[in-house]
Amino acid sequence: MKMMFRWFGEGNDTVPLRYIKQIPGTEGIVWALHDLPAGEEWPMEKIEAVRKQAVDSGLSNEVVESVNVHEAIKLGHSDRDYYIENYNKTIEKLASVGVKVICYNFMPVFDWFRTDLKKRLKDGSTALFYEHEKVTNMNVRQIVKQNADDLDFHMPGWEPERLGELSTLLDSYQGITEEDLFSNLHYFLNAIIPMAEANGVKMAIHPDDPPWSIFGLPRIITNRENISRMLKMVDSASNCLTFCSGSLGANPKNHPGNIVREFADRIAFAHIRNVKTEDNGDFIEASHRTQDGSVDIYDVVKALHESGYKGYVRPDHGRHIWDEVCRPGYGLYDRALGIMYLLGVWDSLNRIPSLKEK
Repeated sequence: MKMMFRWFGEGNDTVPLRYIKQIPGTEGIVWALHDLPAGEEWPMEKIEAVRKQAVDSGLSNEVVESVNVHEAIKLGHSDRDYYIENYNKTIEKLASVGVKVICYNFMPVFDWFRTDLKKRLKDGSTALFYEHEKVTNMNVRQIVKQNADDLDFHMPGWEPERLGELSTLLDSYQGITEEDLFSNLHYFLNAIIPMAEANGVKMAIHPDDPPWSIFGLPRIITNRENISRMLKMVDSASNCLTFCSGSLGANPKNHPGNIVREFADRIAFAHIRNVKTEDNGDFIEASHRTQDGSVDIYDVVKALHESGYKGYVRPDHGRHIWDEVCRPGYGLYDRALGIMYLLGVWDSLNRIPSLKEK
């Protein structure tokens, strides 16, 4: 497997590329143009600038996360073809600078969502936390209205500058079902996978986080059945999955290791992180170590190893440790520790004769 590290760009990330290069076993960065809104065609000069930064630092630039999907595509609006055309042009440009995998998601309105970005753990560290009851009882529209003039107000997983759009977007999804969303995803895949195939790019959809409906919005990439359905929609080596142990593992009904075993040949990218789940639906990010959470990280890595996985992997959301001031979930220290744990498991599996022979 090829170990990667997510990087948000100069001026937008507390972790410089020279630090990433110093993490043993790390081959490249997972990047994006985060200043561009969803639906916009990515300018070649900006793409080339990031490629040069990576290469000059001795790191590969082969994975992009994410080229975000415009809401018009998810909603199936009449203008979706315009945004799909921009998306295809971006795929072609990214391929021209060596990008092999593009991660994206199809979550309506929100990306990942948490209720607390810095919940304190017993060891004194802080981590991303999801409180199920709070989300269930949350009136999102009212919260935004009450805080509309507060420049410091933000919602986890939602950019402050987009808060003004929230009520309008929620209105747009009234009456949209999971079947509607699947249909719109199918339309999108039929339109972009030929471009991906022609350019040697794997499009890797990320599971929904959390893997269930929030605020009445449909979510569809939530379990093995729905993953299987998505992959069968366009049966192509370019239609792939970004496996995420934390997103899928937040629901105890999912078995992340077995999902890897079933879909290994269609996993182009893997996010590996641990979460501690509670019976009431709450969960919190934990260290990557199996014993610290509810996800069997050892089994996940073992499943990848058994499959002969040669794709891309990155540590996902880390805790905030040693007083690091960083983007929530994306500091240096805990993610670097995560890489060492994951590579330690992988190296150990390589030394087991029966597994090595495979």
